[in-house]
Amino acid sequence: MSLLTQNRVSAEPEATAFARRAYDRVAACYDLLELPMEWLAFRRWRRRLWRNVRGPRVLELGVGTGKNLPFYPPDVAVTALDLSPRMLERARRRAARFPDRDVELREMDAQALTFPDDTFDDVAATFVFCSVPDPVQGLREALRVTRPGGRLHLLEHMRVRSERIGRWMDRLDPLIYRLTGVHIARRTTENVRKAGWVLEQEVDLAPGGLVRHLVARKPTSRQEP
Repeated sequence: MSLLTQNRVSAEPEATAFARRAYDRVAACYDLLELPMEWLAFRRWRRRLWRNVRGPRVLELGVGTGKNLPFYPPDVAVTALDLSPRMLERARRRAARFPDRDVELREMDAQALTFPDDTFDDVAATFVFCSVPDPVQGLREALRVTRPGGRLHLLEHMRVRSERIGRWMDRLDPLIYRLTGVHIARRTTENVRKAGWVLEQEVDLAPGGLVRHLVARKPTSRQEP
């Protein structure tokens, strides 16, 4: 086991505890709150993302209530994590409805993964890095536990491309975060690169790049840009 997997410590412990409480608090009504967008677009986007995930070993970060479970490929074994125990309770109930899916649900912080280096073939997350307190740290951890050449698949809402609108999002971000635990002005594409991933695909799914589908790859050598 790599020394990097020993004594993993969550980044931003106070913010991490705040995020856990926020999602525990809304777990019972979370699916209902997102139902309109789920049927309008999210389900379609989730299906799009999971169509390209490759195994055999896959890590899902921020499984939440398990909304991605119906879209897991049949030939992969998924280890699915979440910070919130109450969200995981709901994910376990949903998993029971899909006995053909090979999934292990675990409580864990994306910023402090306890897996050895190069454990997984691909990593996926949907609408997660808007609420991870230190997103670059979480993306670095995802990179560490992915094998060289493996891919990161993300659906994320983030700061729009328009600077004028983006500045308003920046101003509103602290208030939205205090109310919900979610950041609305994250620059996730830049964070993916900062963490060491090689960006391969960036597709705008909503106007202005408000929601994007990102695919990135772990370099196969230290020399690769």
